[in-house]
Amino acid sequence: MILGVKIVTQVKLMPDAAQASALSSTLRTVNDLANWVSNVAFVNDVPREYELRKNTYSHLKAEGLGAQAAQHVIKKVRDAYTTLHANLKAGNLGRPGSKRRRKVESKPIVFRPHAAQPYDDRCLSWQYDTQTVSIWTTAGRLKGVRFACSIDAFKVLQQYREGESDLVMRDGVFYLIATCEVPEAETYDPDGWIGVDLGIVNIATASTGYQAAGRGLNRYRKRQLALRAKLQKKRTKSAKRRLKERSRREQRHVKNTNHIIAKTIVTEAERTSTGISLEELKGIRQRVRLRKPQRVALHSWAFAQLGDFIVYKARRAGVPLVFVNPAYSSRECAQCGHVDRLNRTSQATFVCRSCGVVAHADRNASRVLARRGQDAWTAGRESRVPATP
Repeated sequence: MILGVKIVTQVKLMPDAAQASALSSTLRTVNDLANWVSNVAFVNDVPREYELRKNTYSHLKAEGLGAQAAQHVIKKVRDAYTTLHANLKAGNLGRPGSKRRRKVESKPIVFRPHAAQPYDDRCLSWQYDTQTVSIWTTAGRLKGVRFACSIDAFKVLQQYREGESDLVMRDGVFYLIATCEVPEAETYDPDGWIGVDLGIVNIATASTGYQAAGRGLNRYRKRQLALRAKLQKKRTKSAKRRLKERSRREQRHVKNTNHIIAKTIVTEAERTSTGISLEELKGIRQRVRLRKPQRVALHSWAFAQLGDFIVYKARRAGVPLVFVNPAYSSRECAQCGHVDRLNRTSQATFVCRSCGVVAHADRNASRVLARRGQDAWTAGRESRVPATP
């Protein structure tokens, strides 16, 4: 059995005026009905999808939804409540009794008029030869709706599309976000390890010498922060619209930067037949202590996204990858292993109090992580079966 890496591929729909009107009306209708289903789930405290279906399916059919569309609306609502309960349990929405948590628990989940609607192969079919789709709407099935995407995305769609696709509308433009399952490459036995240290001043530093400096990006984000503050003071409709546009633009910029960093690291590992040793990201915001000016950068940078990109690109390329504990990696000497708080003389400089080696602090930490990756890989491959007497 060949394992696969699930990725999403986005295509832009190019409907004519009548098709666009039907798609927009469909999204408004299914999301209005999703709000009704959400209210039923909230008022009656319906915990399971089967129970929710018994209480809502006939009404959705009577409102004109097809069987599959009705099922998807119910499942979308149930999944939203499952996510909400998971966040409440994890404490992501505040402690029990807090104002934020009480606010969330006191009302049903609400879906935006043009929130994403899932489609399966019964409601949506792809014609790759003409680069069009046939899609269900409340006005009937639309055929010959053209779509556009990059050449690489088109190849991935043709070969690996599998499962559901989401129809979404952003700024008056329709997109289909398709799930694709790309097979993993066979993992090779690494000749060495590349340690990757993540930070604020330098977003990522690899033990090979590659360094993704954060200076330009931090300037960009500081400028965006100032612009957001200026627009928030105006409190006009146009200012709110501009805020939303800038938020999406910044998200795209961050995502593109993370993609470039991840691809650079994985490509180098593949070229040199080495593995990647990545620091465990869980709890990075809690364990890192920073001066006040750096806290905004820490809490707004998508560290998890960067880690996810490195993981899935490594799996697609067959590059071995391990997660290691980063504790004290900034204080440990990569040369002799001596750990001392005083080894870190400044943000950028590392001077070992034992062997006297002088190095760039982030470069030293990445080499420490590389060694820990080698140890973790070796320990994982060693047999735990007791020797036969």
